[in-house]
Amino acid sequence: MSHRSKPRPPAQTHPFDPVPFVRGLQSLVPPERLDCILRRCRRQEQRRRRLPAHAVAWLVIAMALFADRSVPKAFRALHPSRDQPDPDDSAFTKARARLGVRPLRLLFDEVSARLAPAEDPGVCYRRWRLMGLDGSVFDLPDTPANEAVYGRLSNQRAPAAFPQVRVLALCELGTHQVHDFTFRPVRISEQAMVGPLLRRLRPGMLLLWDRNFFGYQLITAVRATGCDLLARVKATQLVFRRLAELPDGSYLSKVYPSAAYKRQDRHGVVVRIIEYTHNDPNRPGCGVRHRLLTTVLAPEEMPAAEAPVVYHERWEEELALDEIKTHLDGREVLLRSKTPRGVAQELYGLMLAHRVVRQVMQDAAEREGEDADRLSFVNSLRVLQSQLAEAPRRPPARWYGRLVREVSWQALRPRRQRWYPRVVKRKMKKWDKKRPAHAHPPQPTRPFAEAVVIT
Repeated sequence: MSHRSKPRPPAQTHPFDPVPFVRGLQSLVPPERLDCILRRCRRQEQRRRRLPAHAVAWLVIAMALFADRSVPKAFRALHPSRDQPDPDDSAFTKARARLGVRPLRLLFDEVSARLAPAEDPGVCYRRWRLMGLDGSVFDLPDTPANEAVYGRLSNQRAPAAFPQVRVLALCELGTHQVHDFTFRPVRISEQAMVGPLLRRLRPGMLLLWDRNFFGYQLITAVRATGCDLLARVKATQLVFRRLAELPDGSYLSKVYPSAAYKRQDRHGVVVRIIEYTHNDPNRPGCGVRHRLLTTVLAPEEMPAAEAPVVYHERWEEELALDEIKTHLDGREVLLRSKTPRGVAQELYGLMLAHRVVRQVMQDAAEREGEDADRLSFVNSLRVLQSQLAEAPRRPPARWYGRLVREVSWQALRPRRQRWYPRVVKRKMKKWDKKRPAHAHPPQPTRPFAEAVVIT
């Protein structure tokens, strides 16, 4: 009998072990953190499955990165070489239900906690990091479950075409990265959704929001975090007392909890008001008075002439939401989940996918010393999609360096001085509008060949 040790059999690998695509994602989303989160949420596999929890988590992200593909085809992109057929549709549905929402939410919280270095171009104005708060409405698949939970808007003519979910996002304006977000049924207002996002505000941030968010409670809640505020307020409906004129043309005033407290001058919060207009006749709003409110009371810290330019940076969040809704996925119905929990899970996957693309763009911008919003989001997404399949097993750093270098070449042309009205070319269609009576039409009772009658 030979005393030589027997050769070890080749290591058995799971049929869906990380392959190039997933290894590329693991360079951007730490896999050890995902494993820790799965253990924390008790999503570890009790038995060997074709769709383990970690693979399903990557799949939810890939559903957004490859939004033009069905779920099985997105899974095929993650695992391109296999000697067995894809799982059927019901297997994906059950696997996503097993995973749930919480692991994706915790993963997003950890990934999105990272902010860009303050010295990066466009990230800060003076000593403040620029943050934006804005919302949008996402269409959902038209199912009774989605409508029951998220609701459907309507007007005097008819209900909306699809159920919808309202999303409110806190965005780092210099990089377009979503720092946090929350979602509610579409009937809930954006003002009522602000509270959960305030936990991410820190001293040294300057929060920008539009005129729909005005309110004493909101302003005091932002001030309590140590964050400063620069907001637009309605110039025609609100009257501010001029408590003190400042040398740059702005003035100090107070915001009160109610009209009664205002008459008694009690519990007022001192703010600074900046009123301005512009004199370019070819630009909308020429001669119209606009008004900004800020908690930065010292004119030398934020001169009145600079405040409108700083506030204009709020539009960077509009562009970030456009990236998510239009460029990351150009379908008419953005999300594909037919259940409310699936919608919640898919929203976190969508935001993680956007974060992945934007993280690569930020690293590329840092490499060139440029502003991250001067890179093309669409072109960077296409580069990432093509490069993910080439990620080597080791070392990933060299592959990621090539990816960042190619993304750094996707620079946009300088922005032109232009504007366009919010109009559409084609409004009316010859088809009748879909009504509730059209939802479940009678279906054929037998094959067409059997129904043919020769006359």
